[in-house]
Parts: sequence; structure tokens; C-alpha cells
Amino acid sequence: MYPELGQVSLILALLLALLLSVVPLAGALTGRDSLQAFARPLASGMFVFTALAFAILTHAFVVDDFSVAYVANNSNSMLPWFYKFSAVWGGHEGSLLLWILMLTGWTLAVAVFSRKLPSTMVSQVLSVMGMVCVGFFLFIILTSNPFDRLLPNIPADGQDLNPLLQDIGLIVHPPMLYMGYVGFSVAFAFALAALINGRLDAAWARWSRPWTTVAWSFLTIGIALGSWWAYYELGWGGWWFWDPVENASLLPWLSGTALMHSLAVTEKRGVFKSWTVLLAIVTFALSLLGTFLVRSGVLTSVHAFASDPERGTFLLMLLGITVIGSLALYAFRAPVVHVRSRYGSLSREIFLLLNNVLLVTATLLVAIGTLYPLVLDYLDMGKLSIGEPFFNTTFSPLAVATGLLLGAGVFSRWKKTDGGWLGRKLLWPLALSLTASVAVILLYGSFKPWAFAGVFTAIWVAVATLWDLWDKSSSRQGRLHGLKRQSRSYWGMVLGHLGVAMVMAGATVVSNYGIERDVRMVPGDSAMVGDYEIVFTDIGNRRGANFTAQYGSFDVLLDGKKISELHPEKRNYPVGMSVMTEADIDGGLFRDIFVAIGERISDDAWAIRLQYKPLIRWLWLGALIMAIGGFLAIADKRYRIREKNQAKVTDPSAKVGSAQAAGATS
Repeated sequence: MYPELGQVSLILALLLALLLSVVPLAGALTGRDSLQAFARPLASGMFVFTALAFAILTHAFVVDDFSVAYVANNSNSMLPWFYKFSAVWGGHEGSLLLWILMLTGWTLAVAVFSRKLPSTMVSQVLSVMGMVCVGFFLFIILTSNPFDRLLPNIPADGQDLNPLLQDIGLIVHPPMLYMGYVGFSVAFAFALAALINGRLDAAWARWSRPWTTVAWSFLTIGIALGSWWAYYELGWGGWWFWDPVENASLLPWLSGTALMHSLAVTEKRGVFKSWTVLLAIVTFALSLLGTFLVRSGVLTSVHAFASDPERGTFLLMLLGITVIGSLALYAFRAPVVHVRSRYGSLSREIFLLLNNVLLVTATLLVAIGTLYPLVLDYLDMGKLSIGEPFFNTTFSPLAVATGLLLGAGVFSRWKKTDGGWLGRKLLWPLALSLTASVAVILLYGSFKPWAFAGVFTAIWVAVATLWDLWDKSSSRQGRLHGLKRQSRSYWGMVLGHLGVAMVMAGATVVSNYGIERDVRMVPGDSAMVGDYEIVFTDIGNRRGANFTAQYGSFDVLLDGKKISELHPEKRNYPVGMSVMTEADIDGGLFRDIFVAIGERISDDAWAIRLQYKPLIRWLWLGALIMAIGGFLAIADKRYRIREKNQAKVTDPSAKVGSAQAAGATS
């Protein structure tokens, strides 16, 4: 009975989404407040029924209801309870339901936290999000029903969850990633609503910017968690493989970063409106593209959920309708977007514009490298593999150029910046960055051009950011007072830029100075990796909740002194007949020692993978700092709209009166 109730809940949520997409929009276009008033209740009801369906599916996993096909395919009675919980989104149908839950949750959040915005704008935003919800509700009900039954042949037990997903990281990673993906639907909805009513002004950018920043912060955390999971769970010690599905999450992150900066210029100066609207559309379209890649069956990946071409066709249609419809609206309303504004060649506007150009170029290169082989394969024009060399060769120069511009742009001013003043301002940060970069390269022992470029760029971004903070903290009442008077938005920017510097430093150093060795070892053998000696001391067996494992014991020595003991495993999951490698890592702020057991070579010999990873944790620490900066930025007081200010914005007569008074004064 419960699964059928879940199905009915999804159908009711679909009906409410249909009403939400039509009724408030009709009220906004006709000026009828009574119809607009339905927007918030409809959004709330849609979320409640979606949450009910999700709760029912979760209950089916917890109680081992193997009459539900999705539960039987992705769970097992021996599975620990916390993995049963994460198994809810371990397959296609459940992960899609989680996606829709996030989407309706964002819709509810807009309804709750936008009460001080003009009712017309809120109605249009919620209607656009309702339309997006309709598409995904139809998708899950028609092609991906998570409540399908296996009646009357109910299996005695389930087929178990993919062992790759039986990890604590997978409990958190998908929800964070989906929060980012789906969160960009709010920026998309605000952009379309602004196009509909012709209100592309600073107020619109200020309303849209916090939602975009929150989505970007969640996506940053989600990508970082996925990278961390790949590093320690897959057993190969890499943190980024340029897998098509990994790239699918990077694409909206890159365009979303450009969107955040474009919104900042639109809010501050009222320019870059075309950039902002197009980036909002493109970013959400890339989020949908990621959904298509994961669920269409066009690729094979440890991240992919489905291989049903019919589902891919549905998603491709949804993506096409979204992109074509939104771009058609943009073309129709192009005169509204057009704006003229003057700014100098060294102004902050120019630096941010160049920053956006580089980010968009990087997005295009990653998209081409990801999609081109898939298109060739689909057209039967041969198979082409585009891997790490292509992406490193094309992406690295753009990353360096973006960092260099970022550091210089921190010191620039709006409208116009004097070139001589800017040059003098950059002189000491430049000298300090060069000196520190040379010191770092000497520390790691060998000069490599791209290593030097990456390290210099990372240090340059950090030094420029901290130097600007030092300048802005100048106060007659002392530095501490100067620091306290800085806005939360500025502090968020500082943390974001420092996080970028840490990620660039970590990626550069580990890529150029990491050491990897695959060796044959028997108990009693030792091998060197960097300055560390790894001693293979023993091999043993143990039993887990739903697996058996052989584990190795390794001592890690530095200068003959034992500093840690590692126990990597080779696990066998009997239900799914899968064998998994579980690495063990001696982690630290400045380096990781990574040990993984490979295949048994003979009765007592094993293939062992040893790795030395300098600064690798700076990748994930930097991403975390970036996300914290984003969350801090949205706490800025200017995003808390006051009733008095809102009355001035929403009352046309007050606006006209203010303009007349200003004209009389002038």
C-alpha cells in the first residue's frame, strides 16, 4: 500500500506543479492579485507531496521491502542501515526523486524567503520553477517510476548496493551536488521573470545574486566531495580523472562562477545585463546537460545511473525546450537588455569582463572535449578518446590567465583606474609573489615551467587578496577596527579568492611533484616513495557486515622512525560478486602517503601501489574555504530588504515622485 501512496503523491505533486506554472503567471500578466496569491500555497503543497513520496521510498529501503523493484535492485538485507538510507539515491529512479525533492525544496525556499519582493516578480519566478518541475515530474512518472512492484514474484533478498557507493562520502556527495545543480534553477527563473516584466535592474541582480551564490557554494562542496571520494575509494589515488560525468559537474560550476561575477557588476553598475541573463540560462542548461549525460546511456562511467535511450530522449527534449524557449524569450526582449555605459580600459568592469571571457572559454573547451567524442560515436563516425593531455594543455593556461587577472583586478576601481597608480600598486605584491614562488620551487627540487606558472599564480592571488585586505583595514582607530568594518560580502570575496589560491597551489604541486610507484612486495619487503620508507609487515583476513576482506599491514617510516601504520584492504562482496580495493592513507596538511593493494601475483606476493601526494589536501580545503566564503557573502546586510526601502521600490508613484524631487533639486 505504501508504494502506491508514494505514486499518488507524485501525481498530486505534478498537478500542483501544473497549476503553479499557469495560475500565478496568469495573475502576474493580468495584474490580478487573487491569482498571484496562489503561488506560495501551490509551491508549499508541491514540496509536501514530493517529500512524502521520498519518505515512503526511504521507508521501503529501511524495512527491506523487496516487492519494490528499485529496492530489490539496490539494497540487501545485510546492508548496514546507513547505507540503506544512502541507497535511496544510489540508482537512477531514487536519485531522480532526490533531484526533484531538491527542486521543490528550492521552490519552497523562494516562496518563503522572498516575501518582501514585489508579488509580480515572485509569481513569475515561482511559475517558471513550476514549469521546470512539471518536466521532471513527467520524466519520473512516465519513464522512471521508483515505486514499480515485483508482483507476484517477490525476491527473497535484494541484489545489494554497488560496492563503490557503500561509502560515507556517497551519503553526502549527491545531495550537495544536486543542491548546486538544482539551485541554479532559481537564477534561471529570476532571469526569465526579469525578461518577462522588463525589469533588468540593480534590484533584480540583488535579488538573484544570493540564490546564485548559495547554489554555487553547494556545487563547490559537492564537486570537492566527489573528488575526495574518487581519491580514496577508487584505489588509483587520483583526484580528477576528466571523466565525462566529472566534467558535467565542472561545466555549470565554471559558468556559475562567471554568473556570480556578472551579477556583481550588474548590481553595482547596472551593466553586463546581457552577460548575466545569458549566463543564467546557460548555467542551468549545463546543469540539465549533466543530468542528461548521467541518465541517458550515452556513456559508461562509475558515476552513470541509467542506460535507457528512451530516458535520454526525454531529457534531451526537456533540455531542448528549456534552451530554445529561454533563448527565444531573450531574443524577443533584447531591447530591454541593451544598456549603454562608459568605463575605462583599466576599470574593474574590464577586469571582470575579461574574467568572464576566460571562464566561458574554459567552459566551451571542457564541453567540446567532453561532448565531441560522444557525438562522433553516436553518428558512427568512429571512436575518439579525449583525455587528460587535452584538458591539461587547454585548461591550464586559461586557469593561470584567470588567476593573474584576478590578482590585478582586486586593486582596480570602478569606471576608471589610473594605469600608473595601478602599476605602482602591483609592484610590491608582484615582487613578493615571485620571491615566494622561487622558494617553493626550490623546496620541491626541480624547475618545471608549468609548475612555476601555477605556483606563482596561486601565490599571486593570495598575496594580492591579502594586500588589498591590509589596505582596506587602514583606520585611524587601528587595524582591528578597520577589519571589523568590512562587509560580510567583502570577507566572502576574500575567502573565495584565498580558496581559489589554495586549490591552484594544491593542483599544481601534486600534479608536478607527486610520486607514484607500483611495486611487487611480500611481507617483510620495504620500498621507498619520496623520503618515506614503506614496510610490508603482514597480511590478514577480516569479515565485514556484507563483505570479506584481505588486509595488509604497512609501517610508514621517515628517517628510520615509524610515523604511522596503514591497513589497505581487498574486499569481496559475495552478493554482487564484486571485488573492491580500499586504500589507506596517512594524511597531513602538506602531504599524503597513499597505499593500496592490487592483485595477488603469487602465493605470498602482491602488487602494491605507493604514492606520495604533496599538498593534495589543499584541493579540498580550498574548495571548502570557497564555499564558506559564498555562504558568508549572502549574509551581507544589503540582501536583507527593509520594508521602507521595499515600499519605495514597489510603489510607482513614490518612484516618480522621488525622480521629480531629484530633478527639482538638480
